[in-house]
Amino acid sequence: MKGSYDRGLAYTVDWKLVVCYLLLVLIGIVNIYASVQGGEHSFLFDLSTRSGKQILWFGISLVFASVVLFAINPRIWEVLAPPAYFFVLCLLVAVIFLSKDTKGSRSWFEFGPVKFQPAELSKITTSLMLAAKMSRPTFRMSNAKDLFSVACLVGVPMLVIVAESETGSALVYVGFLFVLYREGFTGWLIFTIGMAILMFVLTLVTSPPVSILVLFGIVTILLLHYLRKYSRVHRLRRSMWRNAVLGFIAGTAFIFCTQFVFDNVLKDYQRARIEVLLGLREDPAGAGYNVHQSLIAIGSGGFTGKGFLQGTQTAYGFVPEQSTDFIFCTVGEEWGFIGCLSIVVLYALLIFWIIRDAEDSRSSFTRIYGYCLASCLFMHMLINIGMTIGLMPVIGIPLPFMSYGGSSLLAFTTMLFIFIALNRQENKYF
Repeated sequence: MKGSYDRGLAYTVDWKLVVCYLLLVLIGIVNIYASVQGGEHSFLFDLSTRSGKQILWFGISLVFASVVLFAINPRIWEVLAPPAYFFVLCLLVAVIFLSKDTKGSRSWFEFGPVKFQPAELSKITTSLMLAAKMSRPTFRMSNAKDLFSVACLVGVPMLVIVAESETGSALVYVGFLFVLYREGFTGWLIFTIGMAILMFVLTLVTSPPVSILVLFGIVTILLLHYLRKYSRVHRLRRSMWRNAVLGFIAGTAFIFCTQFVFDNVLKDYQRARIEVLLGLREDPAGAGYNVHQSLIAIGSGGFTGKGFLQGTQTAYGFVPEQSTDFIFCTVGEEWGFIGCLSIVVLYALLIFWIIRDAEDSRSSFTRIYGYCLASCLFMHMLINIGMTIGLMPVIGIPLPFMSYGGSSLLAFTTMLFIFIALNRQENKYF
């Protein structure tokens, strides 16, 4: 660039993101080590243990991060987005037919001791594809054709992942709605999804008539608000009445379909987990066992925790999947409220700094990809932590950078450092 110069590594890389990443991974390794220890403690770097394997995957992830940051031209990601998206989509379909059934899910390729989950890669390729599509100068969120293409880009991999019985991974794709909202999409869809969840839960907890009354009240309040706001625009007033009636009819139909969906679409273990979550059933030894033990572990940690390797729930393996999906309860038991708060703050800072860098970007591709990354991290954190403290159903989803698992750590590391590389390119020259 004429009249400009390379500012150097120290000024172009957002080191705050790197430090947050390193802290989360290292805290994760320490807690993975704690979660798999019994009466005798093995060596932290022992490759026969999960902590040793996670350290190995951390090393591999750092190699990938270095390649992404220093060896690959960031501009290539926009070019690679379409072929990478369709290649991973083929892997998502193939894994259904080629993988073994693991706890009711067909989502893992196995190559000897190494297991690989295409759904983790799909979050990267879907984010890149969305950024490539929505950053085109001709793209308009108000254009029905463009909006339909975006819905397909998100919906197709999401549906395939649901077919793999990976509900948790599929649910993360809902977070892309935040990206669409940032780029100008109406907030009414997000409101509609929130209403659907509310009506679903309310119908299960109470009854259809109660849900219909609540729906009628909400529709009436919204209608009165907008009629008052646009009291002199007769054309808008007529369309508001029509939309209110159609919305109420659609909502009522959804309410009456809820019980059918719950009884006939959801699987037995999914129904059991939702019933336990909503307090419709007490099953501390069955469907509610994981959450029950997780709450005991977190609650017993108190304000400052029992101390490293001092957690009884952790040491004696009372919580299943404690090094993977329930790693947060290990933090709660051994490091207490202070430890849990520190983890949440680290994630909040990481997501905030990603969004700030995305907003400061001159490239719409970088901005949209940054919001995709922030949305994925937020959804994973929300679902995983909510699951461990009994606010979300147990659907099996890792805590980014902290849960044990090579494919998850590698995928999230690559996803984060792609953004750091794109942001570095933005800041490289004066």
